[in-house]
Amino acid sequence: MRTTETSPAPGASPAPGPARTSYAPRPIAPDALARLRVVDDAGRGCVPYVATEGGEPLRCCLRSAAAGERIALVSYAPLRRWAAETGAEPGAYDEQGPVFVHAGECGGPAPSGEYPFARPGALRTLRRYDAEGRIAGGRLLEIPEDPAEGFDRALAEAFEDPAVALVHVRAVEYGCFHFEVRRP
Repeated sequence: MRTTETSPAPGASPAPGPARTSYAPRPIAPDALARLRVVDDAGRGCVPYVATEGGEPLRCCLRSAAAGERIALVSYAPLRRWAAETGAEPGAYDEQGPVFVHAGECGGPAPSGEYPFARPGALRTLRRYDAEGRIAGGRLLEIPEDPAEGFDRALAEAFEDPAVALVHVRAVEYGCFHFEVRRP
């Protein structure tokens, strides 16, 4: 879903802050989180722990963990969840990998207008999928100084192809899933 910006009221100053995203990063859905907090997508029980230093990228609320928060590392199959919603048959592309989540319910993402985990200089893969859940291309993105501009451009490029139904953003270093963006 593309977000839209509104103009400030006459005489009002524009809101200060970072540039707004053009696409909506999606966290793991609450119903999926509830299941993952019991048994993950690899069939393992959830083993919560307390983050000692923090910094773990939480896929439930799309922010980094703070020291002292109860979190868990679980195996997650993001394409499987989407395929179940849409009736797609991704076959061998139905992969799973590790993600960090809060060990208990959290409030989900706070509306920030920013792409999560977007440290300038970090490398991300934007993996494109078609309506059947098969890989339809990809792109490497080195996050620029203006992360919103870089992600907006890369996602616009992905969705220029009418065959692309969704994009998974992943870390290059570990290959882990960060968030999903669906066709606007």
